[in-house]
Amino acid sequence: MPAFFLIVMALVAFYLGYRFYSRYLAEKVYALDPNFRTPAHEMRDGVDFVPTHKHVLLGHHFTSVAGAAPIVGPAIAVYWGWLPALTWVILGTIFAAGVHDLGSIVVSARNRGQNIGTLSGKVISARASTLFLLIIFFLLTLVNAVFGVVMAILFESNPGAVIPALIVIPIAVFIGQWAYRLGRSIIIPSIVGLLLLYIAIPIGQAYPIEVDGLASAIGLEVRTTWILLIFAYTWIASRLPVWILLQPRDYINGQQLIVALFVIFLGVLVGWDTVSAPAVNEVSADSPHWFPYLFITVACGAISGFHSLVASGTTSKQLDKEPEARFVGYGGALGEGALALAAILACTAGLGAAGEWNTAYADFGAASGGALGHFVTGTGHFLSNLGIPATLGATFAAVVVITFAGTTMDTGIRLQRYILAEISELAGFKALSGRVNLLTTLAVLIPLGLALVPGGDDAGGKGFAFGRLWTLFGTTNQLTAGLALSVIAVWVLARNRNPLAAIVPLVFLLFMTTWALLLNLVDFFQKGDWLLLAMDAAIFVLAAWLIVEAVTALNRQRGARDPAAADR
Repeated sequence: MPAFFLIVMALVAFYLGYRFYSRYLAEKVYALDPNFRTPAHEMRDGVDFVPTHKHVLLGHHFTSVAGAAPIVGPAIAVYWGWLPALTWVILGTIFAAGVHDLGSIVVSARNRGQNIGTLSGKVISARASTLFLLIIFFLLTLVNAVFGVVMAILFESNPGAVIPALIVIPIAVFIGQWAYRLGRSIIIPSIVGLLLLYIAIPIGQAYPIEVDGLASAIGLEVRTTWILLIFAYTWIASRLPVWILLQPRDYINGQQLIVALFVIFLGVLVGWDTVSAPAVNEVSADSPHWFPYLFITVACGAISGFHSLVASGTTSKQLDKEPEARFVGYGGALGEGALALAAILACTAGLGAAGEWNTAYADFGAASGGALGHFVTGTGHFLSNLGIPATLGATFAAVVVITFAGTTMDTGIRLQRYILAEISELAGFKALSGRVNLLTTLAVLIPLGLALVPGGDDAGGKGFAFGRLWTLFGTTNQLTAGLALSVIAVWVLARNRNPLAAIVPLVFLLFMTTWALLLNLVDFFQKGDWLLLAMDAAIFVLAAWLIVEAVTALNRQRGARDPAAADR
């Protein structure tokens, strides 16, 4: 089948979803009010609470939630065939992610920008808040650990991507000063910044930066050295006010997404590539079954609990007008879906002949360990259809993944600092909750320790992050999405509106994730993987308890609806 047909089908579905379903959500379910005074204005502090233009905020929100996940997840999931992966991306984006992301922004904005974990204590129960905060802590630890390893792998295998990835930092800082110190438009400088980023790609190829000498001098592996450097950077980046680096770099990355999707889709059209992978792949008996693992492997790109953390942790604090939540939240979800579509195309049509695909996806370990490489190679092929050398195109793809993952880590470490502060207050360690530098250090060291765990031969030798950690990340991520939807559903019901739009994906996700958690418990026990067994068991207990709390809250709210108590 020509790959371009899949592009048309998916984009038409996304357009219809935004045109009709998001309008229904905005008007009938969430009732967005243009006169509502958002926390960005009410609590404006110039650091976290900053009224932001909707296009800039969309750039921040999308690139913070995107990272590498909507690329890695679909790149692994096509192991089961392109049809189940694409079907879940389209339906999950329209009917689950859009509801979840938009709802998380609105509920948080209506409650002074509180994060979704804290809101669960108000909307569901006090116990729920503690349970949810602990699950969020596990999720952020996994997100930051996985993305740190992803960036290290790409820097190690694509040293030509280092200069472009680094040059975007001073460019973003300059744009932040230009926009917020001088009060000038960000559009033209960000376009210039994007052009400078692309000019840096061939420069990076000509002058690749490697850390082999540094790694040898300190007695570490190259990948380990990159991981340490990346986490050191995130400590600094997460301590800066959002307008200095995070927002302007997000805006550049948002434009980069548009360019990346355009050149990938144009490359598919010009080359008229066909999908070489089977629609449904007959996998070996010892491979994980697509049901339920497909729905935790493709998280970002269909629905992701991490989005609720960004939506309620940073995005809601920058929302200028409440109706713009539709553009930012639902629009950001569609951007994730489009990026997941590009990843599916790169790994099915971009790899070339069916024989190449069969080799690359010989088993689940090869699919997992080679996911990033398959996307980079496939994207390089699409760009070669446009006359761009495949090696240059591959570096371009690596830069896209690295810059997205870096932005997600900036946000993730910042959010983990917030969560650690709240957990310390709940535990009675009030002295710790006010020490920002110490909290930031803990927020860095905890996922760093997990990222440095050796991985052996899992996932084709790609190590712990892809061999075992990604599966637990997927289940925790989707579980968090289900729990966020439970908060949204109770909030909607309290305001005398129909919560079915949230309840349907909520039930589906909780069923799939708890099933996957149980399967993982058995798998980790059989393999003697005691670290992940303990983490999986803790997450499962917290999840089961929180599900009971959510069901109880829904039943309670059915009999006593209080619109006033739903806000503030």
